Amino acid sequence: MRADARKNRDHLLAVAGTVIAEQGVDASLRDIARKADVGLATLLRHFPTREALLEALLHTSFDELTARADELETSSSPEDALASWLRDCVAWTTEYRGVTVLMAAAIEDTESALHASCVTLRAAGTRLLARAQAAGMARTDIDGTDLFALIAALAWLGDQPSLASRADHLFDVVASAILTK
Repeated sequence: MRADARKNRDHLLAVAGTVIAEQGVDASLRDIARKADVGLATLLRHFPTREALLEALLHTSFDELTARADELETSSSPEDALASWLRDCVAWTTEYRGVTVLMAAAIEDTESALHASCVTLRAAGTRLLARAQAAGMARTDIDGTDLFALIAALAWLGDQPSLASRADHLFDVVASAILTK
């Protein structure tokens, strides 16, 4: 990709990140293009679908959360690794309102641009959960799908103005229900 095209793409992603953080994943593509001072056709030339834009925007975060799971797996106790990674995931998902709905749908839709990243992220969490379960530190009646759903539920709490102040407390409640330490 030419340097100027890369610069334009990076600018579009930066603006999209800001707009989506403010308005959620259903933000208008026209709004994103307008705020980036480009036409909608320019945005669509770089990102032909909303999913393509979201995949490009979220891919780095997915990679970082997956790498964080790998790091925690070797540097922390099983229960601390799982709790830390859960907290990181919930914090990230609250940055982009509505992203958990897209992630859940993408896991089921193999044609989704987000599918591979979401599956990889869920697998990272599943590994941490399995490690904690093998060490006798986590409930054995849940799996990676359940863990993914709990992350979505906790992120939803953070999106609710009337419940946001309780989100940290409820995270602790859910984490203590998962961990058996």
